[in-house]
Amino acid sequence: MIDISFKRIQQLAIPAIIAGIAEPILSSTDAAVVGNIPEFGTESLAAVGIVGVFLSALIWILAQTRSAISAIVSQNVGAGTLADLRSFPAQAIFFNILLSLVVLGSTYFFVEEIFTLLNAKGMILDLSIAYYNIRVWGFPLTLFTFAVFGLFRGLQNTFWPMIIAAIGAGVNIGLDFLLVYGLDGFVAPMGVVGAAWASLVAQGVMALLSLLLVLKKTQVSLRLEFPLHPQIKRLVTMCANLFLRSIALNVALILSTREAAGLGKEYVAVHTIAMNVWLFTAFFLDGYGAAGNILGGRLLGAKNYTSLWKLTQRVTAYNTIVAIVLMLAGVLCYNYVGLIFNKDPLVLSLFTGMFFMVLICLPFNAIAFTLDAIFKGLGEMAYLRNVLLGSTFLGFIPVLLLSNYMGWGLIGIWAAIIVWVGWRAVALIIKYRKKYLPLAW
Repeated sequence: MIDISFKRIQQLAIPAIIAGIAEPILSSTDAAVVGNIPEFGTESLAAVGIVGVFLSALIWILAQTRSAISAIVSQNVGAGTLADLRSFPAQAIFFNILLSLVVLGSTYFFVEEIFTLLNAKGMILDLSIAYYNIRVWGFPLTLFTFAVFGLFRGLQNTFWPMIIAAIGAGVNIGLDFLLVYGLDGFVAPMGVVGAAWASLVAQGVMALLSLLLVLKKTQVSLRLEFPLHPQIKRLVTMCANLFLRSIALNVALILSTREAAGLGKEYVAVHTIAMNVWLFTAFFLDGYGAAGNILGGRLLGAKNYTSLWKLTQRVTAYNTIVAIVLMLAGVLCYNYVGLIFNKDPLVLSLFTGMFFMVLICLPFNAIAFTLDAIFKGLGEMAYLRNVLLGSTFLGFIPVLLLSNYMGWGLIGIWAAIIVWVGWRAVALIIKYRKKYLPLAW
């Protein structure tokens, strides 16, 4: 009997929430600290925002192996065939690292052209390049950590990822303040470069902890053995679909940042603040999605479709409540959120005029992200790919082009994001009701 009680869902979701928000905390802390540098704070904030979106795009494209690993492992746990996966985890993790090195090498030598394409100019371009050239080396470390997180999730364990993520976030926050602002007489202020080093060290700490815990707390061997496990072919197929899906996802995020950068440095600074808040809430909502992902894959492996439907109802309801609470918190703190990141009066005024759009997006996020995670656990990667392609190229981009034509500015950019997320939520509801709901009766 697979437990899907309120208590069991919380046991998985709450640690997943804490682990999930660590990644946006790394970026948000960098943004908040550099945005308050006395000199050139707005330019520094804009640079961190541009690099952050680009790095997030790379990480999200390849970190989808985490979801694929989790789905395969959890389905085998449900089917009682976990022992058959002996050589799979090591092969999957090495596959992830190899992909990260290929992508790192293909972008490192074109960084100036990439950020110029994103409308970075002058000092913002120089700061972006300096920040990226350090942070990029944490890319393989992050993808290794995410692969291990996928393994733990598949084993129905979100506790150790929480511990790893919390320690990493703590290290990053402490080093951000120390290296960006300096310590009189001991450490010279390093500005944006200091923020990059803080993130890199934190990513290294998380990767090391991941390695130690997977060796000490599981029976998993990281010794690479051949021949390739039969599930590797399935992993590659899943990752290929998720790769295309993530490209579509990041086209939307990158185009939104490029559009904001084209409006001016204050506008891209505001968009950076809004995006950091949005990403924080997105990863917060991902916690219950993670519980649905973990238990959903296991229930599918056990062919328990009635419990799968009950699980879907419960985690979607819980996440909707979380979204409403986050909206209320946003309303109560409406005039104070921007101050965390920047003190420029123009930036704060622009942010106050558009923050409500971020809050409107939250209920759509709750439904879309919950069902997205459940569908990953069910192995529905091809459908998730098609949904993202449709929502990006038929929903987001047309609204963004209309916004540009009409001169709607940041409001129009975020209207496109709301349409983009809403499309995903509706498409996933339709698919679930057609395919999985009939199996529950």
